[in-house]
Amino acid sequence: MQVILLERIGRLGQMGDIVTVKDGFARNFLLPQGKALRATETNRNHFESQRGQLEAHDLEAKTEAEAVAEKLNGESFIVIRQAGDNGQLYGSVSTRDIATAVTEGGFTIERRQVLLARPIKMLGLHEVLIALHGEVSPQVTVNVARSPEEAERQARGEDVTKAKTEEEEDAEDARLAAEHARQAGEALFEEGEAPIDDEGAAEGEPEAEKDADTDAAS
Repeated sequence: MQVILLERIGRLGQMGDIVTVKDGFARNFLLPQGKALRATETNRNHFESQRGQLEAHDLEAKTEAEAVAEKLNGESFIVIRQAGDNGQLYGSVSTRDIATAVTEGGFTIERRQVLLARPIKMLGLHEVLIALHGEVSPQVTVNVARSPEEAERQARGEDVTKAKTEEEEDAEDARLAAEHARQAGEALFEEGEAPIDDEGAAEGEPEAEKDADTDAAS
């Protein structure tokens, strides 16, 4: 379908350009959002008669968007989700979720303004563009974590996808070492190689045998 752009649209073109787009994209996005008109002769004439007004309106919208972008750019927004130890989410974070987080953070946007190629499915810090205007798209960080505390750790640069922290790993190593020592001791008893006590007698040796050895030595 051929349409007349009423504002700059990404890589499609500038205001006033007549471009060919997929029918679904035109019907589901460009036309209902007032970003384009069907490229009919009547609409072309209408656009030309309104060009000056449309350009002035677009410039005003761009100025407002730049003012918001100055505050929004670089901001971070937390989204809490459940996930496995490897960081894989039990579900995903969509454009709607991000729009909600940004709006709750004080910046009113719609899901269609969130430029996300595919839903987020991993914990971590994700850079996302917000289309405030055809020429103004500030970048924000979406901090996807399992808890606010974990989000703070991620913001500091920590990798929360590790199953255990270093302290937990040290404690686990100590526990395993103690378990191995205990098992080794049990194995010695089972093989009849009982440890020797301070008096030189094997632990668990019958008292009668100890006395007999003492008499023989005398």
